Amino acid sequence: MKIRKSQTEKLRELLIAKEFIPVPSCFDTLSAKLIEQANFDVTFMSGFAASASRIGSPDLGLMTFSEVFDQANNICNAINIPMIVDGDTGYGNAMNVRRTLKECAKAGCAGILIEDQLAPKRCGHTPGKDVVGRDEAFDRIRAANDMRNEGYDILIMARTDANHTHGLNEAIERAQKFFDLGADILFVEAPKNKNEMITICNEVPGHKIANIVEGGITPNLSMRELSDIGYKMAVYPLTVMSSAMKAMIKSLDLLMKDEDRSDLLIDFKDLRKRVGFDDYYEISSKYETSKRN
Repeated sequence: MKIRKSQTEKLRELLIAKEFIPVPSCFDTLSAKLIEQANFDVTFMSGFAASASRIGSPDLGLMTFSEVFDQANNICNAINIPMIVDGDTGYGNAMNVRRTLKECAKAGCAGILIEDQLAPKRCGHTPGKDVVGRDEAFDRIRAANDMRNEGYDILIMARTDANHTHGLNEAIERAQKFFDLGADILFVEAPKNKNEMITICNEVPGHKIANIVEGGITPNLSMRELSDIGYKMAVYPLTVMSSAMKAMIKSLDLLMKDEDRSDLLIDFKDLRKRVGFDDYYEISSKYETSKRN
């Protein structure tokens, strides 16, 4: 009997095999399927994008754990590539982090982000954020790693936002400790220039990830530049959602004006294929009572 490889195992192998991994972010099952169809190896469920699409609210800690989990579970069931979930602050203290990791691992998430922001958290490229003290920050990652050691296999992406309030040195020291505590991927949020990005990659061990928000604080360097600096991954949290919003706004404007919008639409046959109609018909044809002509 062939044993299916877990998404966590796939992600772990990709980190070894790939020189650099671009990670476009999804926010629902359809966006995740499109990312997979575009042949990307990994996706990330962006808290910013998921909050906007699911509850129609900004990324200000308004989405509950149950809502995040439900969204992540649906996405994992829809795709066959590893998905890293945005676990925010873990939704409480170290004990909450343990449950958050456990449930996300059981749902099939390949990785989980846990950050050191003070709740309610803020998007890393917007004002008003702050971080918890070192002890609490470290306990979150320690709890995540403890739970993984108890059998819930998932990669830990440890994020610090300390650069915003405490400076780069504090952020680097926190990331170094996160690595010592078992984090697999280190995420120092919102470096303000290329020199800060170089310093982070030189001083933080392990796999580093850059967060590229178009129009945000961090320079939008090319993938080659990011790789040369020392980043292993780059997440693009808003590229898919922003481009989708732009197209929707434009098409709705044209519809309101009763003008031609065909240039903004994909062919109906391609749309059906991407959504999964063709796969359904092919598979259902094996079952006499389910097939459709």
